Amino acid sequence: MRGLRNNNPGNIRKSKTEWQGEIIPSTDSAFKQFKSMAYGYRAMLKLLQNYSKLNNCRTIRTMISRWAPPSENDTQSYIATVRTLTGMGADHVVDINDKETMCRLAAAMSQVENGKRAVMADVEAGWELL
Repeated sequence: MRGLRNNNPGNIRKSKTEWQGEIIPSTDSAFKQFKSMAYGYRAMLKLLQNYSKLNNCRTIRTMISRWAPPSENDTQSYIATVRTLTGMGADHVVDINDKETMCRLAAAMSQVENGKRAVMADVEAGWELL
């Protein structure tokens, strides 16, 4: 639930990248904090789009393998849960410009990260900030 407290539903770790709506400095020792859940979802959605554009991560499997690498996570379980929640196959090529697809993906990933169902209004508000 740390991600929810930080308005960071994807549990984006601290880095040199500064995101729109980010609280700087973060009071969390490891993770970014955002002004609202919408900004947290915006960062998550933008990062997933960047994975596709810059790192050739175009499927659920490749995106999640980068997001939640096996060195830190049970990546296969993460992929399986997202696959179930979204109804998309692990090798489904994600249309990063499609609002419905991206919001379903972010909501499913948030549920894995935080153990609670995402509020779709927050996810969609994040999309609108892109």
